[in-house]
Amino acid sequence: MARIEVPMPQMGESIAEGTISKWLKRVGDLVERDEPILEISTDKVDAEIPAPSPGTLVELLFEEGETVEVGTVVAYIESEGNVPAVSDVGTSAQVEKQAPAVKDMAPEEVPTPDSSNYSLAPPALPSMVAEDSDEERMSRRSTPVVRRIAEEHGIDIKTIPGTGHSGRVTKQDILSFIKSQGKTSISVPAGGDVAGPSALSELADFWPAFYSEVEHPEYPVRQADRVEPMDKIRRLTAEHMVLAKRVAPHVNSLIEIDFSVIDRIRAGSGARWSAQGARVSYTAFVVWAVSRVLRDFPTVNSVVSGDNIIYRGNVNLGIAVDLDPGLIVPVIHDADHLGLLGIGNKIVDLAVRARDRKLMPKEIQGATFTITNPGVMGTIVGMPVIPKGTSAILGTGAIEKRVVVITDPETGTNSTAIRNRAFFALSYDHRIVDGADAARFLASLKETLESFPEDA
Repeated sequence: MARIEVPMPQMGESIAEGTISKWLKRVGDLVERDEPILEISTDKVDAEIPAPSPGTLVELLFEEGETVEVGTVVAYIESEGNVPAVSDVGTSAQVEKQAPAVKDMAPEEVPTPDSSNYSLAPPALPSMVAEDSDEERMSRRSTPVVRRIAEEHGIDIKTIPGTGHSGRVTKQDILSFIKSQGKTSISVPAGGDVAGPSALSELADFWPAFYSEVEHPEYPVRQADRVEPMDKIRRLTAEHMVLAKRVAPHVNSLIEIDFSVIDRIRAGSGARWSAQGARVSYTAFVVWAVSRVLRDFPTVNSVVSGDNIIYRGNVNLGIAVDLDPGLIVPVIHDADHLGLLGIGNKIVDLAVRARDRKLMPKEIQGATFTITNPGVMGTIVGMPVIPKGTSAILGTGAIEKRVVVITDPETGTNSTAIRNRAFFALSYDHRIVDGADAARFLASLKETLESFPEDA
């Protein structure tokens, strides 16, 4: 029998925990793969969580109403056959066959360079041990970020007193342990070169500072001021934005797009689309074009992973949706396989269900590139922050009528005209995307949108 973990999944970029609303199955129940076994609720999404494997539900670790950190195991399923248990992956119940596969990290975990860059120790592969004693499992239970910190400092998690549920070691537990022990050693592989004392000291100081919570400076309050604590979403968003800027060196490039051709297509096809019940916004045209252009620019559709570059095999576009307050980014998976009408309907469907808090976990995961549209509020141009796990994000500005100079290609004479135009801003990770790459990507996107095919 194999013992399979059911973890609390990651439900969004700024979500660090979820509340168990209802157990749909009880201990002893037989479950099928992908059959819902519990309902969870977060500040952004309510969803059913499916079983990662068929078998018997043998243990529920939390009660209804309890709030659990992302990555924490909430239940166990016993499955017949040689099914590997996943004890070191926090957001998925399956281990991908390829190493070095990159799993979605807990929201508190920073998408840092590979630990080998700093500790000289290779990253550990996911454990494939299927059977452990209850004592061992309880002492080892922790979030992915805790396990990584322990790995970087050569610490056995079982030696740290845990203050979390059932003795689980929390991030604060391990950071406090490191501070109290004055831990300065790092792992060195057998036969490897050892860095000098100064370098070791710098590395020892690096990880606690890097993994610690964001510390926002405080300022004096004046008489007319009003002070309110951040709500949970705003606090987590603030931390993630700071951490994202720590990791990726952001560079921005802008280009102006003429929407004249798209305006003609919308005017000529609007009645037909309405009769079909389709809604095709400007954003749908942008998503269609981006999904096609990304095929020719794999670097923009990739991510830095340690000293490696992961070139994504799918084009999964995240579309930012304003929840007022808050933000969520549902994902159109394999957008390059959808036509214009399919993309238009998909955008409407995801946006509606996002605002109704009815998205499924898989619908907000796996983005390889993101599009955000501050222009819908009238913003001319924005410089968005790159989401973790990707190398670029496109911000689309307001589409406005502007007076432009038109040059006749045959006579070379100039004239003025009024055209609908918008500024697009690409924020990209300069570790992997060069300025020339970004310029070529934007130029190709401009050409695609300004000569949009009628049969898209």
